[in-house]
Amino acid sequence: MNYKKLITSALLAMVLQASAQEPVYVGGDISLLPKYEEQGATYFDKDGKSIKDVLVFLKEQGWNTIRVRLFVNPSGADKAVCQDLAYVKKLGKRIKDAGLNFMLDFHYSDTWADPGQQITPQLFMTVNTPVFEYIYDYTKESLEALVAAGATPDLIQTGNEISFGMLWDSCKIGPKSENDWSDYSNEGWDNFAKALKNASRACREICPQAKIIIHTEQCANNPTLDVAFFNRVKSYEIDYDIIGVSYYPYFKGELSNLDKGLTQLETNFPEKQIQLVETGYPSKWAVHGTSFDYTKTYPYSSEGQRNYTADLITVLKKHQQVNGLNWWYAEANAKGCTGSFATGWYNAGLFDNETGRALPALYELKNFVGGGSGLSRISINRQFPDDWYTIDGLRTLSGPSKSGIYIHHGQKVALRKML
Repeated sequence: MNYKKLITSALLAMVLQASAQEPVYVGGDISLLPKYEEQGATYFDKDGKSIKDVLVFLKEQGWNTIRVRLFVNPSGADKAVCQDLAYVKKLGKRIKDAGLNFMLDFHYSDTWADPGQQITPQLFMTVNTPVFEYIYDYTKESLEALVAAGATPDLIQTGNEISFGMLWDSCKIGPKSENDWSDYSNEGWDNFAKALKNASRACREICPQAKIIIHTEQCANNPTLDVAFFNRVKSYEIDYDIIGVSYYPYFKGELSNLDKGLTQLETNFPEKQIQLVETGYPSKWAVHGTSFDYTKTYPYSSEGQRNYTADLITVLKKHQQVNGLNWWYAEANAKGCTGSFATGWYNAGLFDNETGRALPALYELKNFVGGGSGLSRISINRQFPDDWYTIDGLRTLSGPSKSGIYIHHGQKVALRKML
């Protein structure tokens, strides 16, 4: 049976490289959802219809991934730092039962871990084992407990925003000096690499199907440092699958900064997938500490937030290695709350704090998987790389049987039967 490829300029615009067995992840971090529910928060869709189960609703809107942070022994100093293992087991099982991917975010701390602080948890300091070795035991035991609870993670972050290391000071790699946060120091890399290797080893042993993410946050503002970081990771032969990045425009500047940073990562690490594991933009007023005013392009309004989301997706879809997008603190919603979350201080979530209604940006996120651009990303099975697939991603056992658009060798092609 003979076929001829009909290649036109319109078809060329549709060509994309399909990632073998790499689904596209879209969703958000909803680590505080149970607390909001306990305090009586009421969630509604955009039309004011009551949402009975937020996770079910999010899945209906095209989300397929939920991210949850895990602290060792939450300090209680911050009401949002409450996600201990018991908490995450329960929420993780709920996520899995809803048919969603579960992204686990190890903070390896009793409180927030980010570029400015990576405080070693008290537990790690009470054992007679170096922290870069004990991280293996802690990671393994945590994952074993999650698996036993029916909450097996699909993606695992071994650290949160670790551009300057973690488990300070044992595994600290920066900043270069007290006044220079533009670069890391050479000290600490050996211990840091050991910690990451041990964390990865535990992940592979307990959750062999899970994808391991190493998460930094310098992509948009200092991509050269990000490239140097992952080159070091490569030189130490640290095992991981995905480069995770953060991007908040009110801190990191224009979307073009992210675009350039992603290009550098793709150019230097063509073998790795990349995910934007944290992003957000306000719907009413500036986030505290905002250092970049983007309101001329995206006003602080529900429509401004939606437009930011749409343009972010356009940028991400330019990059074939980017296969994940997660909105941070998506569940924020003070409507109906009677407890500590009733203030509604954070307005960069995806529900209106005053009405409880889902904001337009929430519905926009599904377009990362397909939607707006008219493109979709098709998974091709590694076992059958030369086979033909329908536009829906189904393998055709005997090849194309009629004219149409198919996926072959990772590209969309149009075929017509030659008589």
